[in-house]
Amino acid sequence: MATPHFPSITEQVASYLRDELHQGIWGETMPGRSKLIELLGVSGKTVELALQQLEKEGLIAGQGAGRKRRIIQAAPRKPSSKLSVAILVPNRFDRGDNFIVDIRHQLEEAGYSPFFSEKTLVDLDMDVSQLEKFVQKVRADIWIIAAGSREVLEWFSKQSFPAFALFGRRGGLPIASTGPNKAPAMSEATRHLLKLGHRRITLLCREQRRLPQPGKLEQIFLDTLEDAGIQTSKFHLPDWEESKEGFGTVLDSLFGPTPPTALIVDEPFLFNAAYYSLSNRGLRVPDDVSLICTDYDPAFAWCQPSVAHIKWEIHPVVRRAVQWVNNISRGKEDLRQTLTSAEFIDGDTLGKLN
Repeated sequence: MATPHFPSITEQVASYLRDELHQGIWGETMPGRSKLIELLGVSGKTVELALQQLEKEGLIAGQGAGRKRRIIQAAPRKPSSKLSVAILVPNRFDRGDNFIVDIRHQLEEAGYSPFFSEKTLVDLDMDVSQLEKFVQKVRADIWIIAAGSREVLEWFSKQSFPAFALFGRRGGLPIASTGPNKAPAMSEATRHLLKLGHRRITLLCREQRRLPQPGKLEQIFLDTLEDAGIQTSKFHLPDWEESKEGFGTVLDSLFGPTPPTALIVDEPFLFNAAYYSLSNRGLRVPDDVSLICTDYDPAFAWCQPSVAHIKWEIHPVVRRAVQWVNNISRGKEDLRQTLTSAEFIDGDTLGKLN
C-alpha cells in the first residue's frame, strides 16, 4: 500500500499562489513579501520557499533585492466546462466600450463563451417584467450586467443563476460587483467649479442614475451645492428621455434665459454630444460654458483644449469580472463587491467665471 502524501504548508501556499496567478489577480508584479505574510497568515520563510518554487516553474522572476517579483505567466486557467456568459449592456453602442471589449476578449481567451444579449437595458426599458421574460429565453449559464438600475440588479440578485454587476446601483444587494469609487472625485470636481465662481451647474446623467431617486454620486453633487448655499432643483439634475431627441430637448430647456455656466456630463458619448450641441448654439467652451465628463475616454488624450474629467483604471475592473467568472466555473460562491479608485483631472474645458 502506497504511503499517502500530505502537502506541506509550503506546497499549500505555492498551490494557492499558483491559482491566483492563473486567474490574473495581480497584474504585472506579485504582492510584496510582507503583504503575502499578512494575507496568508504564514511565516516569511514559508512565503519565500513558495515563491522560489513558483520561480522554478517559470511563473515569476526575481528583480533584485527589495523589488517585487515580476509575473511571467498569468494566463487564466482553462475552465473545465465551457460556461456561456451573457453580457447585458445599457445601449448597443456600449458594446464598444474598452473595458467591455477587454472583458469579453479575456473570457474568450480563458475558454469561456461570452456573448452580448440580443436586447439591451434600454430596449427593455429597464423594466423588470420585460427583463424576466427576455432572460428566460436566453441560453446562458451566468450574466454580467453593465450599469443596471436598482430594480434590475435587485431582480438579478434574487435569481438562481449567478450574476455580476459592472457599476450600476448595486450597493447593499447580495450580488458580486465592481466599479470605480467616483464619490471623492465628484465632490472635488463640484467644489472646483464653485471655486471658479460657478453656481448654475447642471449634471446630465442616465435615467438609472436619477430615478427613482438620485444615486450616491448624484446625491454627493447635490449635497456639495447645498453646502455652498445653493438651493438645488430639477435645474441641477434634470430628467430627460434617454434618446438623441431627448438629450437635445433637455439642452433646449436648459439654455434659456438663465442657462447653466457649467455642465457635468455622464459618460464620454454624452459629453461629445453636449460639446457638439453647444458648438451649434454658438457657445464656446470654456468661455461661455465649462464642461466636465464623469468618465475617461482614451480620445481625451488627443483633445485640445484638454478635457476635465474623472479618471479611473479599467484594469482592476476587468480583472475582477474575469476573476468572478473563474470562481463561478470552479463552483465557488462569490458575492464580493469591490471598488477601484478614481480621481478628478482638471482640464482646459473649465473656465473661471468673471
